Amino acid sequence: MQREEKKRGNMTYTKTCKWFDVCPLNKFYEQGKLDKKWIEDYCLNHYLKCARYQMEDEGIYHPDNMMPDGSIDKRLG
Repeated sequence: MQREEKKRGNMTYTKTCKWFDVCPLNKFYEQGKLDKKWIEDYCLNHYLKCARYQMEDEGIYHPDNMMPDGSIDKRLG
């Protein structure tokens, strides 16, 4: 089975999180506040491992500055 690849700016990805367009991490990345590794590793490929994704899917509140690994980045708050 061949994976479809897409491009977003200078990043190549195969699967995108369904919450990506409304996720604050996307906004933080576009503002230059977040390293693209977070977006590449989670949002555009392995989003099922993302703590934000899991909590959003369950309807559980999480702060905007919560990272995909569950840590809180106070610089983003």
